[in-house]
Amino acid sequence: MAKGIILVLGGTDAATPTVLNSILHSIGKALEGLPTAICAVFMYIFQTIFDFFVTSGSGQAALTMPIMAPLSDVVGVTRQVSTLAYQLGAGFADAIVPTSASLMGVLGVAKIEWGKYAKWQIKMQGFFFVIGCIFMIVAVAMGFN
Repeated sequence: MAKGIILVLGGTDAATPTVLNSILHSIGKALEGLPTAICAVFMYIFQTIFDFFVTSGSGQAALTMPIMAPLSDVVGVTRQVSTLAYQLGAGFADAIVPTSASLMGVLGVAKIEWGKYAKWQIKMQGFFFVIGCIFMIVAVAMGFN
């Protein structure tokens, strides 16, 4: 399904005018002039939010990396940092989003309601988010490549 969405958006060829390239251009213009560390944190936030809608790791990579990799070039962040944003966003969000099949399966077996779990887990997610932001800033500062 993820590959189908990429095809509908016009493919990943940077030289062809497509919807995907228009999205990339718009995001690049919106982030233009911001420090690279802030851009990296925005990439991390985007991946975290996107994980709510697509919890499949391969599906999320297929949908977001054609945007995130060239976007990293546009805003001056290394491609490895954009991959780190994907990994942190997907990894940390899977522990809280109710659309994660594995999380809901484990909660179902343990007979724990998601709302009760979320109240307990939200502080840890806040901690994970802050740590993720720090990792992103450090990665940009050291030129993680």
